[in-house]
Amino acid sequence: MAVRHRRRIITATFAAVAVLAAVGASSGCDAVNKAIDCVQTADAIADSVTDLQQAVENAANDPTQTGQSLDSIERNLDKIGDRTDNVDVNKAVDDLRKAVGNVRDAVENGDKTPDVGPVTDAAGELTKVCTS
Repeated sequence: MAVRHRRRIITATFAAVAVLAAVGASSGCDAVNKAIDCVQTADAIADSVTDLQQAVENAANDPTQTGQSLDSIERNLDKIGDRTDNVDVNKAVDDLRKAVGNVRDAVENGDKTPDVGPVTDAAGELTKVCTS
């Protein structure tokens, strides 16, 4: 399931980059560059979400992986937040940040298999707003 979801995110990312490249010829480069940054960072977040899913599945073997994956997602969220003033992107970033915080809280409270579904959903929404 995670692989199928990741493929959809990657496909959407590449489609968005192609559209943005075409639009770049007729619009300001700054806006296109910001959008491409958003898409690239959203793709990095998709990778981090996949890592998070795997870390949760393997928590018994290495419990530190979950924290590292959450840290990676948060670093990428900071990058997007610094690069955009788009209201929809900022809302998606906030929603994903909240979902990551909930997983972090669950892990810190001893949950060895926290529900990462809201993180996956929020990452998908971020990719959607970055590519629209």
